[in-house]
Amino acid sequence: MRTLIVLTICILNSALGVSQVAEFKFYGKNKRYPGKVEEGKMITFEYEVENTGDVPLIIKDYKVACPCTKLIYPSKPIMPNEKVVLKVTFDTKGKIAYQDRKIEIISNAKGGPHFIRFRVMVDNKE
Repeated sequence: MRTLIVLTICILNSALGVSQVAEFKFYGKNKRYPGKVEEGKMITFEYEVENTGDVPLIIKDYKVACPCTKLIYPSKPIMPNEKVVLKVTFDTKGKIAYQDRKIEIISNAKGGPHFIRFRVMVDNKE
C-alpha cells in the first residue's frame, strides 16, 4: 500500500512538471522591413519579447546564414513574466540589393524553434 501511495505521488509530480514550459511572446512584429539602407552601414533591429511561461526561458544559441548578422541576447535565463530586448546587428558592408535574413532562436520555449526576420534593400554608393 505504501508503495502505491509513493508511486501515485511520483506520477502526479511528473504530470505537473511536464505542463510547465517557457513561452516566447513577441511585442510588435517579429519581422522588420526598414526600406533602403546605404551600403557600408551597420544597422540594428530590436525585438521585445516576454517569457509568458511558468519556467525560466533559456536562449541557448541562434542560427543565421550569414556571419554579417548577429543576435545579441541575454546570457542569463529570462524569468517568467520578464521582458527583454533582443538586438540584431546587420553589417551591410559588401552587400548590395535585396537582403533577407531569418534568424532561428534555439531555446527551451514551447513550440520552438522561434524565428525573427528582417528584409532590407542595400543601396550601393556607386
